[in-house]
Amino acid sequence: MADFLPLLIELGTEELPPKALPELAQAFHDGVLKALAARRIEVKADAGDQPARALYTPRRLASFLPAVAVQQPVQHSEVLGPYLNIGLDASGNPTPALLGFAQKSGLDWQKLERVTDAKGMRFVARSSRPGAATIDLLGEIVNEAVKGLPIPKPMRWGNRDIAFVRPAHWLVILFGREAAKAEVLGLKADRMSRGHRFHHDKGVWLNEAGEYLQALREAKVLADPRERRERVRAEIAAAAREAGGTARVLPELLEEVNCLVEWPKAILCSFEAGFLRVPQEALISTMESNQKFFPVLDTDGKLSEKFIGIANLESKDPAQIRLGYERVIRPRFADAQFFFDEDLKQGLASMAEGLKTVTYQAKLGSVADKAARVAHLAEIVALKAGANADHARVAALLGKADLQSRMVNEFPELQGIAGRYYAAAAKQPADVAAAIDEAYQPRFAGDAIAPSKLGQVLAIAERLDTLAGGFAAGLKPTGNKDPFALRRNALGLARTIIEAGLDLDLVVLLDAAAKSLPAGLTLDTAELQEFILDRLRGYYADQGVPSVQFDAVADVRPASLLDFDRRLKAIAEFAKLREASSLAAANKRIRNILKKVETAIPASVDASKLVEPAEQSLHGALATALVDTDPLLAKRDYVGTLKRLAQLQGPVDNFFERTMVMADDAALRDNRLALLKQVADRFAAVAAVEQLSAS
Repeated sequence: MADFLPLLIELGTEELPPKALPELAQAFHDGVLKALAARRIEVKADAGDQPARALYTPRRLASFLPAVAVQQPVQHSEVLGPYLNIGLDASGNPTPALLGFAQKSGLDWQKLERVTDAKGMRFVARSSRPGAATIDLLGEIVNEAVKGLPIPKPMRWGNRDIAFVRPAHWLVILFGREAAKAEVLGLKADRMSRGHRFHHDKGVWLNEAGEYLQALREAKVLADPRERRERVRAEIAAAAREAGGTARVLPELLEEVNCLVEWPKAILCSFEAGFLRVPQEALISTMESNQKFFPVLDTDGKLSEKFIGIANLESKDPAQIRLGYERVIRPRFADAQFFFDEDLKQGLASMAEGLKTVTYQAKLGSVADKAARVAHLAEIVALKAGANADHARVAALLGKADLQSRMVNEFPELQGIAGRYYAAAAKQPADVAAAIDEAYQPRFAGDAIAPSKLGQVLAIAERLDTLAGGFAAGLKPTGNKDPFALRRNALGLARTIIEAGLDLDLVVLLDAAAKSLPAGLTLDTAELQEFILDRLRGYYADQGVPSVQFDAVADVRPASLLDFDRRLKAIAEFAKLREASSLAAANKRIRNILKKVETAIPASVDASKLVEPAEQSLHGALATALVDTDPLLAKRDYVGTLKRLAQLQGPVDNFFERTMVMADDAALRDNRLALLKQVADRFAAVAAVEQLSAS
């Protein structure tokens, strides 16, 4: 008999929830592995041509393991008994306590072993027994895996006192060629799986665990989600080629469709070309979100009148399925067309007027009030960023108008997108229309910032007002609560400024936002600046920037976030230099010395009071470095500045080795402190390099 055999476990159910299915299947597979490990049953994940993995379809959860040990290893046990002073009497005879322990252990008391611990010597019963056969343990293993599944709302069915995510109908547990004798969820395990509901509506006899995938494949079920996903992808691509275009395939939609079918087949469909005058985003949203269809784009990336549905069978009459898909989508498209036409009749300016009656937030007024504040800030930002201030103001005043539209009411995800269409229809300048849409970027983690200058201006102004208003109105995030998405807005603001390369003074902008707030509201701009910088910490951490380098720049609080980014890149280059560690430690030492000084430190160094060669050398080296780095700092060449300052390592180290800073002579002491302060201040013109010191 082989030492290892393949194991297949399949639990058949009614249709499982598609969005939860991958996680549920993986949890089931992991639960089986955990239960096997708890019993010390060895599993080889890479044995054979089929790797260990979770398998699933809409009607089944399965776990396949190519090599599982047929038996537990020898089971050793050790039970501690009474100490000698309790187990033996004064004559060395066993006490009732020891005899009871020996009887319970099934051993003669004289065969008990002895061990010593911190309290002394005691009796111990050691024994060994052969491990159990794995197949005899599979019932309890599967039951453990099922009980451990993350099911928030289990269902009950029939008159059974059993609950699961969906009613369960069959169970297969095959270990090699042998079917386990087990019961799970009221189902007795056997070797009979089931095929496709329509193509093979009968049992599928499995001779052995390893033939599972092929046997189901012959029964028109692709049980491997990877194989099924690739079939869906290939079917979509073939249908798109037939249509002369390219399918839009979102990964999350592909995964959801993959969890809805067992034998996928693409159906190429079409709709009336007249619907294409409706914003394509609305049509695409309807197809993807509501119907799980894949839109087909033309060679220019625009929506065509074709789309692709994925059927769960290979029909003899695909035309009937096509008619069904086309029939179900037409009323939704007609609704979108009606909303669009009615919105065009109303016009964006009229929608903007309607915002006066919509409350943004009790302390911050109406949405129209917010739009006015954003317009004011957009003008300020535009002038500093080199954009058209008049266009920025118009885009801001119209930016929220589409919230009053029928289209956004039906499709909330089209905020800004609908406004772009309506602005274009109203003959607004092209950059104004684009900015209304782009102001929402980045919409989500990983999304790009607004591509146009005016869009960037509007995105910044919008977030400035949201952050200032949120903090002033007492809506700061707490724990997991962030109703105004202030964390996301802070990161979006910072990313837009940095990635767009806009050299803006954040402190000035926050002050402007504070002055724009309704009367009676005050804003701690320093606190808000700190909040924004804190969002940047995670942003740079994701790019692999060490926290000590971030802290080194954050400590000097650059007013410009673009300048922050430049300094951070310079610190990264400085940290690579061989002099960096020594200079960081020296700067830390300087800072610690200066912190302890209670008297005023002279603003300049008196060269006549430099009596030691080491301090004279440092003074001369620093004077030259100051002259060399002044023009570099003026043009914000921080990399060049730090590389030049790195040449001070020798003079600084020599100074500390040969000079007593805190001399008894006050004049000498103050002069040396002034020299050290000049060294520290010049490094601090870039960053707090002492943060890089490990000591």
